[in-house]
Amino acid sequence: MRIAIAALLTLPLLAAAAPYPKGDPVVGRKLAAAANCAKCHSERVGGDGSRMYTRPERKVKNPRQLLTRVGVCNTQLNTGWFPEEEEHVAAFLDRDYYKFK
Repeated sequence: MRIAIAALLTLPLLAAAAPYPKGDPVVGRKLAAAANCAKCHSERVGGDGSRMYTRPERKVKNPRQLLTRVGVCNTQLNTGWFPEEEEHVAAFLDRDYYKFK
């Protein structure tokens, strides 16, 4: 019984350690380019759109929020990405811009 409780208590830690367990940033970069994410972002923040990720007042503060935000953009742009593709994009954005620990 104690082992089962300990295992359940560590699940949130494992989820925090691997927010995109199947995410491949190389694939995510290609998906983001194909969806033309930069176009929408540049309309909102100017330049090449990357300021959306690096601005001090950004809304995304952790990996879970990033994955949620990618899902929102997926819906708004009607990209048709599956959840694993959203993980790829989140892994790319985290690696190249957010750099969450």
